[in-house]
Amino acid sequence: MPTTLRRSLLAVIATALLGTAPSIATAGVRPSTVDEHLDPGTSIHVTKTISTPAIPPRPDVVLVVDSTGSMGPAIANVQSEMKTIVSTVKAEQADAQFAVVDYKDVVDGAGVFRVRTDLTDNPTTAQAAVNGISAGGGGDLPEAQLNALWQIGSGGGAITFRPGSSRVVVWFGDASGHDPSLGHTLADAIASLQGVSARVVAISVNSGSGDGLNGTGQATAITSATGGRFFSSVSATGLSTAILEGLTNLPATVTAETVCSPGLTLGFSPALPQTVTSGADVVLGETISVAADAPQGSTLTCTTRFKINGADAGDDFVQTVSIGVNDVTPPTVACGPGVNPAGKTPAGWQQAGFFQLVADDNLGEVTVSIRDNGTGTTFGPYAAGTYFKLTQAPGASTSTTTPFSGAVDWHFTFRGDATLTATDPAGNTATTTCTVPPKQK
Repeated sequence: MPTTLRRSLLAVIATALLGTAPSIATAGVRPSTVDEHLDPGTSIHVTKTISTPAIPPRPDVVLVVDSTGSMGPAIANVQSEMKTIVSTVKAEQADAQFAVVDYKDVVDGAGVFRVRTDLTDNPTTAQAAVNGISAGGGGDLPEAQLNALWQIGSGGGAITFRPGSSRVVVWFGDASGHDPSLGHTLADAIASLQGVSARVVAISVNSGSGDGLNGTGQATAITSATGGRFFSSVSATGLSTAILEGLTNLPATVTAETVCSPGLTLGFSPALPQTVTSGADVVLGETISVAADAPQGSTLTCTTRFKINGADAGDDFVQTVSIGVNDVTPPTVACGPGVNPAGKTPAGWQQAGFFQLVADDNLGEVTVSIRDNGTGTTFGPYAAGTYFKLTQAPGASTSTTTPFSGAVDWHFTFRGDATLTATDPAGNTATTTCTVPPKQK
């Protein structure tokens, strides 16, 4: 291709990408992961940026070509630059497919509408389809585009669109159309295009002949109704550049599909869907909320897949949220009845100073420490269920602990009463006081 045209095409893409930053290289959702811990009944707020691609994802591009006699130079331009058009689009969206159809006038018989190729991902096939078009025919000034547009949509079903694709119709010509055209009105064409969720890029070619695609307002009516774009008075040599500009500046509507564990919810502000020009950002406030009854100690997840124009935009548009639900429930602790060295719980066990460290937790293992309130000395931690004997020695200067005998694990001699502190794996604590019997004389 000529160097000047190559530079022109690159400038179009650069303008489309840099003028609506960020570029395609950073298209996706940021941050793509959220990994936090929250208490039950609380929320966090995250700023979420969805950078839309310059060309909508999974594009099914249909070229609708006016192939009447006055369109020769414009068709030649697209034929010479079709390789660049295809490669440029595929550089942004590798799974892009192209279909090619052309239309003439109602007097042109079988040539009034032809599918040169249904959607294909093969550049050679797309090039051959365009190369097969030759300018000729046409009767009066209006042409038969309304029939062609109806044919490629849901009305005629001439094009096999992929499920979940972004449907883009690039329509170019130099004259308005008969209404109706082979029985199909402007309203019929719009309804058919809307039936396949197609966005129309209409390019009016200034060929020196005809009244332009919008001579009777048809082009703007169709592009407005389908969320597309209209280009007026484009020269034949600038047609391929306009095609690429149209493909890189389409409306991009962002939606989201979210699947969350029970007990975890996501909310976006402003609410989706949001529509921007392709290549621009959608910035959202995301609220991640944990239910008050969410199971403590669990990990809850959400996966959100952001879509562009209803199409799956790929893994770069997937957000994962992982929230560890904090354990906020303290353990229980008590000075339970203990046993003597023979393993029996004596009558008057409390007065005899035989106790057990009784503790439990809602989630896991709990440990217990014991503190002499008289000296401030703490011993432990010990496992729940430990048996011990407590003796009070009011005049003692220090606290002591020694192994005991039989079924009793430890003997504590304290100056004051004892405080038991149970601690669970999350660091929650609970305390109780054991009254220490005076040392027997």
